[in-house]
Parts: sequence; C-alpha cells; structure tokens
Amino acid sequence: MNDMSTLPVPTDLWPVADFFFRGFGSEVNLNDESEVTMLFRSFMLLYLTTVSLAIITFKLGFARKLPLMKTIVVYSVLIIGTFILTLILGLNLPLPESLVVAALILGIYRVRLHRERGARQQNESS
Repeated sequence: MNDMSTLPVPTDLWPVADFFFRGFGSEVNLNDESEVTMLFRSFMLLYLTTVSLAIITFKLGFARKLPLMKTIVVYSVLIIGTFILTLILGLNLPLPESLVVAALILGIYRVRLHRERGARQQNESS
C-alpha cells in the first residue's frame, strides 16, 4: 500500500515551473499545512502566469474584435482550458515558455504589419 502523506515533486522542471516550485526538494509532506499552502501558491502562480500569457497570445493573434458575449465565452473557455492544461501538463511541458515564444512572434508580426500599413497610407496620401 502506498503512503499518501507525501507527494513527489519532479526535479527536472522547465525554467518557469522550476522558478515557482523552487525550495520544495523532492517531495511535499501533505500533512504539513505550510508545505501544502506553498504547493498551492506555487501552482496558482504558474497557472496565473500561463493564463496571462495565453490571453496576451490570444489578443495578439486574433485580429477581429468579437461581440461581448463571444468574448466572455472565449475567455471563459481559455481560463478553464488553461487550468486543465496547467494541472495535467504544467510540470512536464514548457507551457509558459511556449506561450512567451508565441507572443513574441505574434508581437513582432503585429509591429511589422502596423509599420507596413502606416507606410502604405503615407505613400497613398503623398
């Protein structure tokens, strides 16, 4: 029978998860309230980081403005889906790191698109 009073913490985490889960060692004692609180806080920080990066990536990647109800539905599904992904894959895959790369690429694309449109409008008005 397995001992359910400890929870193993992987030691080979990706950089963002490693930053939030630093100081745990190899396992968390579930009977110690301070360790459980620290575990919950670390997970919530990883989740909030992932959600904020997903929202930024969505805003940069989605060109059209949506009606209010559709926006509420999209963000609700985004928040719920990000929670599930962070819970299942947050410690095993580089979710925040991937979202940072996607946001940077989409941000660069948006800046270049804005400059091209500005140059095109300037040439048409001249």
